[in-house]
Amino acid sequence: MTAPIHNLGGLDPLGPAGPAGTVRSVAQPEGKDFKTILLDNLNEVNRLQQEADQKVQSLYRGETQNVAEVFAAINKAGVAFDLLMEIRNKLTDAYNEIQQMRV
Repeated sequence: MTAPIHNLGGLDPLGPAGPAGTVRSVAQPEGKDFKTILLDNLNEVNRLQQEADQKVQSLYRGETQNVAEVFAAINKAGVAFDLLMEIRNKLTDAYNEIQQMRV
């Protein structure tokens, strides 16, 4: 006689394999993973900085007279970079806190 399976608070006692060795599909989380999001944002900050640099270079060469556009691009790249540095600092703080946890 087999014992009844009790509710384990959302844990599946059979794991990914069902009865008699049949394999059930495991649901994958929707959306992007953390690494992809982080790399996308790094690439965006890099793109904004390159765009600001190109606008400054075109101002130096006299190809544009729109100084406001150049300053806007520089400020936009600066804000994006500052935000990236704050995210890095928070991730570093979280990593250090996890390192100090006792197990």
